[in-house]
Amino acid sequence: MSESVKKTGIKVKKVEIVANDKPSISVKATVKAPKLMEKRKILFVASEARPFIATGGLADVIGSLPQALAKDPKYDIRVVLPLYSDIKPEFRRKMSFLGNIFVPLSWRNQYCGVFTCEENGVTYYFLDNEYYFKRPGCYGYYDDGERFAFFSRGVLEILPFIGYYPDVLHCHDWQAALAAIYLKTFYCKRPEYQFIRALFTIHNIEYQGKYSMDILGDLFGIDNNDGYLLEYGGCINLMKGAIECCERFSTVSPTYANEIKTAQYAHGLEDIICKNANKLTGILNGIDVDSYNPEKDKALFAAYGPENLENKKICKSELQKMLGLPVKNVPIIAMITRLVSHKGVELVKTVAEDILHEDVQFVLLGTGDSAYENYFRELGKRYEGKVSANIAFNGDLSRKIYSGADIFLMPSVSEPCGLSQMIASRYATVPVVRETGGLYDSIKPYGNGGNGFTFASCNAYDMLYVIHEALDVYKNEEKWQALMRKAATTDFSWDRSAEDYKKLYEETFTAF
Repeated sequence: MSESVKKTGIKVKKVEIVANDKPSISVKATVKAPKLMEKRKILFVASEARPFIATGGLADVIGSLPQALAKDPKYDIRVVLPLYSDIKPEFRRKMSFLGNIFVPLSWRNQYCGVFTCEENGVTYYFLDNEYYFKRPGCYGYYDDGERFAFFSRGVLEILPFIGYYPDVLHCHDWQAALAAIYLKTFYCKRPEYQFIRALFTIHNIEYQGKYSMDILGDLFGIDNNDGYLLEYGGCINLMKGAIECCERFSTVSPTYANEIKTAQYAHGLEDIICKNANKLTGILNGIDVDSYNPEKDKALFAAYGPENLENKKICKSELQKMLGLPVKNVPIIAMITRLVSHKGVELVKTVAEDILHEDVQFVLLGTGDSAYENYFRELGKRYEGKVSANIAFNGDLSRKIYSGADIFLMPSVSEPCGLSQMIASRYATVPVVRETGGLYDSIKPYGNGGNGFTFASCNAYDMLYVIHEALDVYKNEEKWQALMRKAATTDFSWDRSAEDYKKLYEETFTAF
């Protein structure tokens, strides 16, 4: 029997037929779903992943979740990424060149080199095409649609080349949406692809991959007969197409899964979300608890843990020195954020003066809209000695702030999951958050025995009220120490979330 037949799940049965007293053999072939393999095969398709390339929270998820799943010997976990020029040489040296194929994309037939390496039990593949990916950064180019169409089509084209047909193709955000769409429009007609199921995860519904319907065939190579799958609001919407095509789709927190059914959060996709609500699941992200570990983090001024918080005082005083703030025992309120409106920056602006009338220090790290950057620069000048505004992206400083601050402020208007509140908790810095998305799912109010402080409405004075509540508890050292330990020992590991994903993979694989 040929290898190709074996892979397709074609079962060949020999049948003895007696004719004219002479036995002969006929061959009867039937196509059946392959039996459950010893290992469940999951292929992640994403545009970024730590430690190779990162611009945001997506990279943290793709860098951590596959490795958490790979700890289970029942799973064979692999990841496909573009081979960007910004991937550092230290990682490129670990890669092996497997060979190359050509990827059909409408009228194009593009070169695709395939590289691979292994990290922590996960096999990674990198798709190389210098025309598309030999550029600074990951996104923001006029031809991003074509770049990620090539990537998505390439993912499906390499499967026979690498000899790996996944049970579940797990696609992330609009850049990988076409992988699910191509699977259900082109490749499912091929025997070896027909049992692959698609799972699509929305990390941020604001970015949907919208294009003119005029380029459906010329750019994406999709026939007009399948255009209805992608058309929404008179244009191509790749996220909408993936939701329609996949067996299951998910978001990065249970609350966000409910929020995106409403016009307030769905950015126009609420009708499609509600139509497909039976396929929707919300699973809270985790964080890499080995990387974010105050007992081992080399970026900190001193190591500490939940059972020995004394050295956190060293981290605080050294941070004050580093940022030019007076070294004294007053609560440090910190924000590490993108300076954009949906992060709740307007709420902070509204009551900043009220906060700073208290005996506190305020530390900000972030970049974003120039108006917000300028506002916090000016605030730092007016409140010299109380405010340190660091308009920058600095991973080392962020860890020093997480460890040195007392209160972490995260008043997001919308937050699909959020990682900063989990990282702050890990470093025993108590979060103050708005009850939305993953913030609601991860941080519970102190008055109810929770691990932080929360407020519900997008109201600056509600936020100010709970900040005052936190400052009052801070004055009671015994209560504050207990709250710090509560925050630091909250389980935000991927092990917890990975179990939920395993259940979702089984639901996806058995869905018809």
